[in-house]
Amino acid sequence: MSLKEKIDQDLKNSMKSGDKDRLNAIRSIRAALLEKEVSIRVGGKAVLSDDQEIEVLVSLAKKRRDAIEQFTAGNRPDLAATELSELSVIEEYLPEPVSDDEINSIVKDVVAKTGASSMKDIGKVMGEAMKALKGKADGTKVQQVVKSLLSV
Repeated sequence: MSLKEKIDQDLKNSMKSGDKDRLNAIRSIRAALLEKEVSIRVGGKAVLSDDQEIEVLVSLAKKRRDAIEQFTAGNRPDLAATELSELSVIEEYLPEPVSDDEINSIVKDVVAKTGASSMKDIGKVMGEAMKALKGKADGTKVQQVVKSLLSV
């Protein structure tokens, strides 16, 4: 079952169960995927690849995390709770996140493969590492690991 089919099925189930928070979150995911499809459409119908679908979900999750941070800082726990609820639904569709040890291992492999030796090479390493970890790890965490390895 493709991601889009799974989302459509979950949308129907949420409508039947009456879970409004989950329904709203799934609708926002579906709308973002449709918006991405329309943006890449050339003279007809477009179908998103798995990578493009993950990219949309990662973007939605990042927006929710940023909003949670802002609402918490602004003393609006009610809005932060709503965003947290939506984030948990979005994360159901993302691949399983990798552990810190796995991130370290992948980044070390990338550093060895690219021959990076200083902070000047951070762009090269980040590009390769993020390709390998697409949707599985937060970019900020990957960047911290890359900086710690290259600053030695």
